Amino acid sequence: RIFIIWAISSWFRRGPAPQEQSSAGGTPRAPSRNLFPKDTLMDLYVYISEHEHFTDFNVSSALFWQKRDLVYGDWTSGENADGCYEHYGEVDISQSVQQNGSIYIHVYFTKSGFHPDPRQKNLYRRLATVHTSRMINKYKRRRFQKTKNLLTGETEADPEMIKRAEDYGPVEVISHWHPNLTINMVDDHTPWVKGSVPPPLDQYVKFDAISGDYYPILYFNDYWNLQKDYFPINETLQRLPFRLSFCPLSLWRWQLYAAQSTKSPWNFLGEDLYEQSDEEQDSVKVALLETNPYLLALTIVVSIVHSIFEFLAFKNDIQFWNSRQSLEGLSVRSVFFGVFQSLVVLLYILDNETNFVVQVSVFIGLLIDLWKITKVMDVRLDRENKVAGVFPRVTFKDKSTYIESSTKVYDDMAFRYLSWILFPLLGCYAVYSLLYLEHKGWYSWVLSMLYGFLLTFGFITMTPQLFINYKLKSVAHLPWRMLTYKALNTFIDDLFAFVIKMPMMYRIGCLRDDVVFFIYLYQRWIYRVDLTRVNEFGVSGEDQVSPRP
Repeated sequence: RIFIIWAISSWFRRGPAPQEQSSAGGTPRAPSRNLFPKDTLMDLYVYISEHEHFTDFNVSSALFWQKRDLVYGDWTSGENADGCYEHYGEVDISQSVQQNGSIYIHVYFTKSGFHPDPRQKNLYRRLATVHTSRMINKYKRRRFQKTKNLLTGETEADPEMIKRAEDYGPVEVISHWHPNLTINMVDDHTPWVKGSVPPPLDQYVKFDAISGDYYPILYFNDYWNLQKDYFPINETLQRLPFRLSFCPLSLWRWQLYAAQSTKSPWNFLGEDLYEQSDEEQDSVKVALLETNPYLLALTIVVSIVHSIFEFLAFKNDIQFWNSRQSLEGLSVRSVFFGVFQSLVVLLYILDNETNFVVQVSVFIGLLIDLWKITKVMDVRLDRENKVAGVFPRVTFKDKSTYIESSTKVYDDMAFRYLSWILFPLLGCYAVYSLLYLEHKGWYSWVLSMLYGFLLTFGFITMTPQLFINYKLKSVAHLPWRMLTYKALNTFIDDLFAFVIKMPMMYRIGCLRDDVVFFIYLYQRWIYRVDLTRVNEFGVSGEDQVSPRP
């Protein structure tokens, strides 16, 4: 998945082919070299400070880790013979950090025998020192949903959280801490040319202004830091645990990590999407860490297939309804109920701040369902009888191919039987939701009640089509390509339900879709195509399959 995202993001970020950069005199720039050759002896200095720009080299408490005689490009040393070293300690924090202040890490690599402090003239060399820094606490939004039982007004929320919500509002920005961080030094000696480094690598390759050569690439790697492992920094904490690792990193793996951490192409989607994306990637990372490799490989393959099938299902659904001339055998009321169902799902996910990509997908599905109405009914604007005397009235009229067929009778009969089951279940679920669940308000109660009901009992809305198939003793009128693609996606969702953490109601929804599709398959098996039947052109199926003389 990392590789796929890196490839796609690289494609979209790709600008025009880089022209060979020229110096001020017009001559082409010569390829540069790494200022730290292979097998260079280095010293590591790690300082932790509350200041973004560090100058307190003489403060001994600021030095968190010092490691001498490291070898650049060494992949065999260390405790595990992988070139990695680790240091654990506790960081003392001030009252400022406890109250949402920032804290920074400053990392210096110098060639052996030199010191990173520029004030020590005899031991400091600019070309022998590489430095990088970053803020190591992370600011996260903590949202408080004010929910309560609409009848009693009681809530199970923590009283302290309720008080903080009243003091700071429904969204509070809080500093968080993760106890692990890895410093990677990229083992790379590519002859980069200044101005021609491809993005996003150009953000990390730093060239010396005088010599033109580039410094070794330092990268703070926190990709495997899960969001659930961050904890808030507050007044109760005096010291923070911190495990810092140093490891070499290959150029190829660094490119994958850099592509994952680069979010600039999506700035227009806002900061909220970043947080949603981070939280959703946690489930993928847990799957990568904990899932059986064979099952994981299968999941990666089927996730790509899922996207293809979803596109094909949309395409064939539109193609089927666009080319359909007769409505015989098709449930028109199921189309209207599908619009209602898609609208409820869209309003529910908007009310619960679901992922932007999911919102777009559901919105497109709703537009397709609305478009289907124009294919199953005659929709006209009545400009004579206007609404409120201003807006034209929209009128709906059944198409003649639907009225004149027995399908309308069976469709009415199916929905009449369906209402005997559907409305009592809806009433019972509404009472249960009102008595035992908490909601933000009456609007949220209506949406969550309808959404939960549709997710649990939504399969009942598919039964009218099954009933029509039974009465007509035929399934030839169904869009089988679209149904097949959607069924395959349902089976893929079943696989994801085992690999990735999902709500139980979603898993129930996947199961009931499987059951309904198997009933469709059973009907297709028992209502086989009659090749002896002659159509309106006087041609039978036997004539079409018979060999030519």
